[in-house]
Amino acid sequence: MSTSNQNLFAALRAAFPADLEQIAVETMSASGEPLLYSWRDLDRASARIANLLAALELPEGSRIAVQVEKSVEAMLLYLATLRAGHVFLPLNTAYQSAEIEYFVGNAEPAVVVCTPGNFGWVSKIAFTAGTQHVFTLGDDRTGSLLERAAHFGDDHVPVARGADDLAAILYTSGTTGRSKGAMLTHGNLLSNAVMLKDYWGWVPGDVLIHALPIFHVHGLFVAIHAALLNGSKMIWLAKFDPRAAIAAMARATVFMGVPTLYVRMLAEQGLTPEAARHMRLFISGSAPLLIETFQEWQRRTGHTILERYGMSETIMLTSNPYQADARHGDQDERRGATVGFPLPGVGLRVVDDANQDLPVGEIGNIQVRGPNVFQGYWRMPEKTAEEFTADGWFKTGDVGRVDERGYVSIVGRSKDLIISGGYNVYPAEIEGYINEMPGVAESALVGVPHPDFGEVGVAVVIAKPGAQLDGEAIITALKGQLANFKIPKRCFVATELPRNTMGKVQKNLLREQHKGLFP
Repeated sequence: MSTSNQNLFAALRAAFPADLEQIAVETMSASGEPLLYSWRDLDRASARIANLLAALELPEGSRIAVQVEKSVEAMLLYLATLRAGHVFLPLNTAYQSAEIEYFVGNAEPAVVVCTPGNFGWVSKIAFTAGTQHVFTLGDDRTGSLLERAAHFGDDHVPVARGADDLAAILYTSGTTGRSKGAMLTHGNLLSNAVMLKDYWGWVPGDVLIHALPIFHVHGLFVAIHAALLNGSKMIWLAKFDPRAAIAAMARATVFMGVPTLYVRMLAEQGLTPEAARHMRLFISGSAPLLIETFQEWQRRTGHTILERYGMSETIMLTSNPYQADARHGDQDERRGATVGFPLPGVGLRVVDDANQDLPVGEIGNIQVRGPNVFQGYWRMPEKTAEEFTADGWFKTGDVGRVDERGYVSIVGRSKDLIISGGYNVYPAEIEGYINEMPGVAESALVGVPHPDFGEVGVAVVIAKPGAQLDGEAIITALKGQLANFKIPKRCFVATELPRNTMGKVQKNLLREQHKGLFP
């Protein structure tokens, strides 16, 4: 890695194989035809898009907001944004107009890229907010972005960036108020990628099955950076299909997924030790992996899933061991219901509410620090200061413990976060929308166990005096405002919410009441 240019793309490009004609990505077209991209294709196509961005003469460090379906071209747009020295802002494809309006208004992107079908309403929001450029990008290699980029050259020198320069903003909702933009630097992303390449034992010849969305940390950073930094081919699944993923295992060595993907593959008869015999490593994260899933995967495939823990603000923090680790007495056991050890270079401590260290085994608040920890929240200096301790540790908001062998377990979330199918659902956001509906006095959203998604939201709503509410009608109304993964699976109308002596809603009692809804 050059000391003069800390641009993440420069480091990734330096890791490309010497033979650029090798296949870098293997995928399928919408019509089912195989599509192959060489390393030279990745280099040239990202250069053209970077040259297009340069020709727009954008202000230094402009935000490039992107809400498109998963495609190799969408990844190329990410690489081009890094290459051009701008800031990538991925947005979940499920977000609706109210959400997009907030993100565009808050981030003030210079460029917005959306799917062709959404151009009408997205461009209206963007232009109204002052965005100068709106492009389209389809998942079938169509759209104005590629049409414009085709007129530019395929040579581009990565713009010089320092390790502390901003590379990406990921919006992560808080439990109070609106979403927060976590600012990640080139140094944050590269330090984590380099460390994980070593820790997870990447070797020449590894092939990654890329089955995750690319609008969050897991699929965009952890998976893509790992493959590119190792010069590894990716088998690219635009949409997750359990049978396709199992079939790809014969030609791959590494799979990264959220627990929901493992549950869906376990439902397939084709998942056998023979099907998985070529695989080296299965990694799970973004949501808690049920011990039943962990054990069933061992039984069905002969492989032990490696579970790890990370956040939008920190990328990866802990991991079960890939192999023996002398720091922990040469232990090499991947333990279910734990997220392993703090990664090299990452500090992790468990403290009480007074910020005092707790003894081994005691449950408390998890705090972290390291080169992977983000700079802060976009345009929220007060919130940033609030989330860091005086001695520089980031308050994760998660609750957990460290056992006598050093394994970290996450036992809960202090902020009532719900993780559904690997996606974060923040009750306060959904409650805010429900509370604005006619006739609603108050609402509470809690997460309850679900066999497929891990957790789903259940809403409990209180009516104003004289008002009549219908739970199904409330869910229907929310579907026009919010992403589908945020929509409660059930909505109950009640006369009151359980409260403690201080008047605080006791969500633990609501969870207990509704925990058996989805056996």
